[in-house]
This record gives sequence, structure tokens and C-alpha cells, in this order.
Amino acid sequence: MAENPTPRQMAKDLLQGIAPPRPLFLPIVFSLGARVENLPLRSFLANPTKITNAMRQLRGPLPADGITCYFDPYLEVEALGAALRWHSDDQSPTVCWPGTPRKGELPQGLRPTEVAVRAGRIPIATEVIRRLDALLRDDTLLVAGLSGPFTLAASLLQICEQEWVDNNDVSSSALDLAAAMLTQTASAIVEAGAHVILIHEDVLPPLSDERVDDWANRLSPVVNIIRFYGALPLLLLTNPAAMCQNLELLANREWEGILCPDASSFGEWPAIDAAKRGVALAPNYLPPDPALMKRIETLHPAVVTTSGDVPPSADVKQLAGMCEEVRRWR
Repeated sequence: MAENPTPRQMAKDLLQGIAPPRPLFLPIVFSLGARVENLPLRSFLANPTKITNAMRQLRGPLPADGITCYFDPYLEVEALGAALRWHSDDQSPTVCWPGTPRKGELPQGLRPTEVAVRAGRIPIATEVIRRLDALLRDDTLLVAGLSGPFTLAASLLQICEQEWVDNNDVSSSALDLAAAMLTQTASAIVEAGAHVILIHEDVLPPLSDERVDDWANRLSPVVNIIRFYGALPLLLLTNPAAMCQNLELLANREWEGILCPDASSFGEWPAIDAAKRGVALAPNYLPPDPALMKRIETLHPAVVTTSGDVPPSADVKQLAGMCEEVRRWR
């Protein structure tokens, strides 16, 4: 390996199981672009020109290893047929399904996944990636976020972790649909030129050996597609409570991607290959406490990201300082 490999070379090495000489720093910085462009988030999400301009502007003061080309937790549900009701620019939208389905039921009239992948804002996300791929002349990684099977299924059923029922046929059907949608969307994203795919699981029900196996089997096709295109899959696990209970169980599985649990969910990594070890920082508390950063440094993660989108009010200079700090880690 070169002494100072580029971010893209480090990502390629990670696909081969080679740990990088320092962590890749890939914070999720997307909605901050709306502030750069002085636009409401709703308008920003629908405008590939504004997104592309904002990400290029942020590239100068924020020397991270990647650019977040698109990150929106509502991307897939809207493409499948939900309407988003925006109450204000600083609040998340309400998801409204046709026919007002009851909690725990799949909505009626959902688009087939092969149709949904061409609907909503998924074409906008792929257009942003194509434009940035053509415009950037350095080795910056192009990053995009997608909802994992549990997270998307929970949105479809309007349930949370505690409401997940074992051996429930509806939940199984929702997971099948969510996994199929993830596969379709990831295919479109990597074909457009993305280098890193963040599969974020914000909802994680109680896990067992059987459920982890089922989850891994549903993730396997999408991970294979991502890797086939030479992109790096990251499994972003954002629920600290669930991770405290399940990290050892997850670490005992063979994953073809990098596990990035919330940094507050564990004290030290269980036995796992260094090239599959990542950490996610809380986006609302950046920069973190110096003691936390020191602890994370001793874990020698291959990737440092955030467990969600950095808020628009974030201080770019502080983020830049974090970039420089992580770049010095060995």
C-alpha cells in the first residue's frame, strides 16, 4: 500500500480487507447545503443544481474524505408512494400514506420497486452523483445514504422497535419489500457513480441469532451489488440502546461491509477484523468531548462517520478541525 493513499484507494483497499493507515473521515454533511444555498430544505432536496453547487462549495472549507451527495430518510418512502407533509423548514415532514392504513399494515397502492426507483427524488439523487463525478477532479469519495430493511419496513408499517412482533407475516412482507427497494435504489446509486453507500438502520428490533441471519440474508444481495460496482458498503447502526445489547452478536457474523455503530453504544470493539470496524459520532454533538475522541482513536477504526445528518447550524470550521484531527490518527 502507498504510504499516503488517496481516499478512493483506501476505499478500494478496504474492499480487499486491507485496513487503511488512518481512518476515512466521512461525516454526513448534506442538509447544511440548504443553508449554503439559502433555501428551505424542501426546495433544496428537489434541486440537483443547488445540491451540486452546495457540495462543491463545502468541499473547500471541509476537507473530509468524501462528499455526501444525497441523504434523506424519506427518500424511499416517498418513491414508494407516500406524501410528505412539511409543517416548517426546521421540522421533519409527516409521512402520509394513501388510504390511511392502520399501524402494522402495509399501505395499499404502493408502487412496485422497479417503478419506485424511477419515482420521487431518486432520479435527483442519481443526477447529483453523476454531476459531481464529472465535476470533481480529485479523489474525493461520493457518498449516499439509503434506509436499511428494518428501518424502511418500520416506516411502511408505522411501528417502532418495541412493536415488532416475532413471526409476524406482515412484518416479513414489509421486510421483503424493503429489501427489494434497497436493492433497486442501491443499484441506481452505484451505477450513477457513488463510491460509498451508507445503509442506515435507525430502527433495530430485538435481535436473535435467527433474526440476525435473516437480516444478513436480506442485506446480502444489495451488498454484493454495491461491491460489484467497486463501491464500499457501510452499515450505519444508529440506535445506541440496541447496539449495547447486540454488538457482540453482530460482530460474530461475517459481514462484507463495514459496521459503523453509534460511538456511545460501546466501550471497546469486540473481536472483529480491523478493516470492518467503523464508528459513528452523534451529529448533534460535534465536536465530541475530547475524551471520547481519544477513546475512538484507540479503537483504530477504519471509518469514522456520523450517525445522521449534521444539522444545518453546524460550525463548518469546527468540522474542518475534526477532519484534520482524524487525518492525524494512525
